[in-house]
Amino acid sequence: MTRKVLHIITSLNDGGAEGVLTRLCLHSKEVQHVVISLMDEGKYGAILAESGVAVHCLGMNPGKLSMVRFFRLIRLIRAEQPDVVQTWMYHADLLGGIAARLAGARRVFWGIRHSTLEKGKSKRSTIMIARLCGLLSGWVPEEIICCANKARDVHAAIGYSARKLSVIPNGYDLSRFRPDAYAGARVRAELGLGSDDFIIGNVGRFDPLKDYFNLLQALAWVAECEVPFHCVLIGKGLSPDNTVLVKQIAELGLQDNVLLVGQRSDIPAVMNALDLHVLSSLSEGFPNVLAEAMACGTPCVSTDVGDALEIVGDEGACCPARDPRALGDVIVKLGGEWRHSPSAWQNRKVASSQRIAEKFSIEAMVEAYEGCWFRAG
Repeated sequence: MTRKVLHIITSLNDGGAEGVLTRLCLHSKEVQHVVISLMDEGKYGAILAESGVAVHCLGMNPGKLSMVRFFRLIRLIRAEQPDVVQTWMYHADLLGGIAARLAGARRVFWGIRHSTLEKGKSKRSTIMIARLCGLLSGWVPEEIICCANKARDVHAAIGYSARKLSVIPNGYDLSRFRPDAYAGARVRAELGLGSDDFIIGNVGRFDPLKDYFNLLQALAWVAECEVPFHCVLIGKGLSPDNTVLVKQIAELGLQDNVLLVGQRSDIPAVMNALDLHVLSSLSEGFPNVLAEAMACGTPCVSTDVGDALEIVGDEGACCPARDPRALGDVIVKLGGEWRHSPSAWQNRKVASSQRIAEKFSIEAMVEAYEGCWFRAG
């Protein structure tokens, strides 16, 4: 008999947890998956539904608990009668976990995606809910699955049941994220970038935690070091109508270097168009974007946040957060290798894609989740 896993997630918008949930459902072939979004269907709801995954959306307001919708959640769980309930992110861990227990679910698993819970970096409400989850962690979940080693350590320190915390790294579809020189050349031509240009890039969203001012200051130092480059910023809010970002670029004299592209749907092709992907974040859990870039054979530079170093696998390519000079120095160093040591750079590209294939395949992630869910079931 096919076993059923019911997932409860805060929303299905364009985010890391939502993407991992979707990949997990689409590649886990021996399990029936059902998804409940506490809010709306976002980006991934339609993708899941088109693939045959049942999706329910409760339309909750994230800032206001509706008891009517909460009891609807309980009724949905009872109606589905899942073998396992897997929740994703703090709000869903709290509300979904309690609702699952009240509905009589025997096996409940929480999912943690944050690696930093500090005032000024995380919302006060997020920190409060995380601490409340910590108090309930001895009762509600059977196991708590973290996306990163740093996340496990941080949550153990704030009171989560340490014996229940485990780590399953994200996995990636390597049939989609793979080296593709033709796709990369097409994107470069579309953006007016030459095949011999040194192209730095960042795929993300405009958010304080991504610390784009740190990146821009680092790029200003790279320019001062007389390293020729273009930098392409891709993602929500990274577009010419972002007046804050445009002003910062102008103040640093980077108008001729930085190209704001905005959102695109062809991210694997974009990754292949880059020579170097740079992550400048203040905080991350398990930064998917690094693994996606490396799977395409694009080397990465990153601030040492979350499990970035575990992904990149090279201490020389990581630096402290909020230190633009250090970030700029790493970019300058790798830019020199790109320009003056083509064979070393090619080896770096190959090693990048091989590392992701060996450590972070989608198959390994699916096997780990299914092993966790049904180990004693």
